[in-house]
Amino acid sequence: MLIDSHAHLDMYSADDLPQVLARACAADVRTILAIGIGDGPHQMHRALEIAESTNSRSLPTIYASAGVHPQEAAGATPEALAQLATLAANPRCIAIGEIGLDYYHLDNPEIPIQQAAFVAQLQVAAAARKPILIHCRTSELATPAARQKFGPADAWEDLLTLLIKHWQPTGLAGIMHCFSGTVDHARRSLSLGFLLSFAGNLTYPAAKSIREAAAAAPANRILVETDAPFLAPIPHRGQRNEPALVTHTAAALANLRGVSVAELANLTTANFHTLFPTTNN
Repeated sequence: MLIDSHAHLDMYSADDLPQVLARACAADVRTILAIGIGDGPHQMHRALEIAESTNSRSLPTIYASAGVHPQEAAGATPEALAQLATLAANPRCIAIGEIGLDYYHLDNPEIPIQQAAFVAQLQVAAAARKPILIHCRTSELATPAARQKFGPADAWEDLLTLLIKHWQPTGLAGIMHCFSGTVDHARRSLSLGFLLSFAGNLTYPAAKSIREAAAAAPANRILVETDAPFLAPIPHRGQRNEPALVTHTAAALANLRGVSVAELANLTTANFHTLFPTTNN
């Protein structure tokens, strides 16, 4: 059985979601972490609602996260942070995220706003004793206008600096969601106690550095995800992604590491339950 450690289930229509979940179960994807960012802080609760309302044995078990995405960092008001703390207190909400830094899009908030929202959510997560789900996207491949806006700032360097200062002292862990960094970024993330979660872009021809990190990571620190409905793996690249397709990413990761798909599934499932012990039942 596989676990999809990151899927945006609230982006499917109410009519479509039951079929998406049924296909996941048919593919032996029996647990999904639904990401609670919505289209902004006012929709953080939607993933938890899906998790709490999905109770059929014929569908996957769903857990939720909640958080303010860096693109929506300007909305991390005291009221939004209070709502986040309330959601985090729910046992079905097992993580805070996805949160982090994104220096890629021109219309993203300025760096100080993103960093302030990130640190504030680290504090909420620390108080709730919940792991965090990290989003990190640099400006390296952004448009010229975005590169001009964010200048020489490096989202990875800023992220790791903030984590060392504000997260490492908590002793809590987390996930580098859709890991897209270098082997050095992976090494530094692992040293901070994070797991690396690999998505469909692992299968893309240009993703050499991601595959290098995936092959080198310790066996007890890897996960698989879809980031559905985004980043469908080959052979479905360009189509709408969904949790059932995590099987392709798992197969690619297993091949990279020289293990069977069944062994990879058992390994990543055990890693998920270790990070989130309340899901191990």
